[in-house]
Amino acid sequence: MADSMPVFDLTQHPHRRYNPLNGEWLLVSPHRALRPWQGQEEEPDTAARPPYDPTCYLCPGNGRANGTHNPKYTGTFVFDNDFAALRDDVPDGQLNKRELLRAEAETGLGRVICFSPRHDLTLPEMDVPAIRNVVDVWTEEYRTLGARADIGYVQIFENKGAAMGCSNPHPHGQIWAQRTVPGEPAKEGAQQLAYFQEHGRPLLADYLAVELEENQRVVLENEHWVALVPFWAVWPFETLLLPRRAVADLTQLSAAEKDGLADALRRLTIRYDNLFNTSFPYSAGLHQSPTDGEEHPEWHLHMHFYPPLLRSATVRKFMVGYELLGEPQRDITPEWAAEKLRNLSEVHYKQHTYALTNP
Repeated sequence: MADSMPVFDLTQHPHRRYNPLNGEWLLVSPHRALRPWQGQEEEPDTAARPPYDPTCYLCPGNGRANGTHNPKYTGTFVFDNDFAALRDDVPDGQLNKRELLRAEAETGLGRVICFSPRHDLTLPEMDVPAIRNVVDVWTEEYRTLGARADIGYVQIFENKGAAMGCSNPHPHGQIWAQRTVPGEPAKEGAQQLAYFQEHGRPLLADYLAVELEENQRVVLENEHWVALVPFWAVWPFETLLLPRRAVADLTQLSAAEKDGLADALRRLTIRYDNLFNTSFPYSAGLHQSPTDGEEHPEWHLHMHFYPPLLRSATVRKFMVGYELLGEPQRDITPEWAAEKLRNLSEVHYKQHTYALTNP
């Protein structure tokens, strides 16, 4: 009877995968990828936008809700968020009732980074030098905000597309800097520290070596960076962007590594747009070491991309039911997703369409 039992296959059979970066598990159910879909469908982003929109509060020279006007900027532009979730004038205070009702004051600030003065561009439509300018701004903001005594962590992120809650299509990202380390990077920091104390090496450096050796989930690479679908990916086409050299934060990157990051960002986001021929929505962000003035050799700088689209430009994954009550779950395997992304063109679909219609 034992001889007739099937051999376990990651590509066919339900299984759980461990995420060493946060210490959590997820369920993978590859057999469910064939099920029919009769659920909600999204409206794909097909709207043509002008280079300048007089009604956009992020375009150069335009007014914002607080009455100020943007300068007529020509590159990147950074300003304090008019509706920041964090403030630096909050008085100290806390609540602790029998260790069950707990709260404490949190201080910080929010900033907005306009990637380009062009209202009609996104990162995959910008050239590498323009994206390098964004990388330089990220680096300087991390450096200057992190140097403040009241800032313990600097979270840099971008929400792209209405499906991810972005209320303005002008290319921009945000920075939330705060006194404490927030939940997700705190979990990653604890896992990386435990691994470093046991092995004497950064967790993600060893993980990257395994991924390069297996070469099943690598999407793209250049001299300094690797983009891959992590073995423990939750979102359908989730990716992790890692520098080959283990550095704790952006300030430790060389000029060549910053160029490499800009190149990898452009190539990866082009693949996303080309996957379903749409401006691909995602939430993305950098995770790097806390800004507490301490050395963090356990930390390995990395960038997460969490895109929601699943089967097409109109079908997205929802985190509901079992995901909320049990643990994260996915249908398509990370290996399949990586192969799909890896085989896509690095010429943006809009350029390809233009070449076909303008021979």
